Amino acid sequence: MADAVIAPTVRIVLADDHELVRSGISALLSLLPGVDVVGEARDGAELVGLLELVGTDIVMSDIGMPGMDGLEAIARIQQAHPEVRTIVLSMDDSAAAARSAFAAGATGYIVKQAATAELEAAITAVMAGRRYVSPSLAPQLLLPATNSPQAQLTERQMEILVCIASGQSSRAIGTQLGLSSKTVDAHRARIMERLGIFDIAGLTRYAVRHRLVR
Repeated sequence: MADAVIAPTVRIVLADDHELVRSGISALLSLLPGVDVVGEARDGAELVGLLELVGTDIVMSDIGMPGMDGLEAIARIQQAHPEVRTIVLSMDDSAAAARSAFAAGATGYIVKQAATAELEAAITAVMAGRRYVSPSLAPQLLLPATNSPQAQLTERQMEILVCIASGQSSRAIGTQLGLSSKTVDAHRARIMERLGIFDIAGLTRYAVRHRLVR
């Protein structure tokens, strides 16, 4: 374990829709000196509500959660609790996902494939007022952003865009991807916002132009 100094009584709230993942991360954090996991949430809405009841220094959250996803939750947390640092823990190792997280207000981004030592490094960095990003992802963030769909949308948003462009309804997309129709609608709104396209026909043309569908 690194010799980084972590301030005592660093309180952390975890958010992930997979209980085994939360349990695993909580167990790893319990090994760090001066770190206390004070709460856990299964989705963004539960996370936002939990912060009204539990004081915390850091939120560690996935971004791909059902209902209110991590990005929306982070944005709301930054508005209501600007003093709270947020670290994203995600399987998505794309620069686009990291940029979206930082744009929402995150102060750290760790890919779940990372070494466990990164948890301590990230906590130390954000508590010192610095940003943290997994070293494996950092080189991608140094490259200029592009206009490709992969650079602007998360993996889940790409899936939903393809389904929308294929003519599927929100209910059908939700059934296929294991999401509620409300969650699909929320993703569609964020896709439109990111692409600056505000109708289904426009999204379809965009998908065809970028060869996502035929």
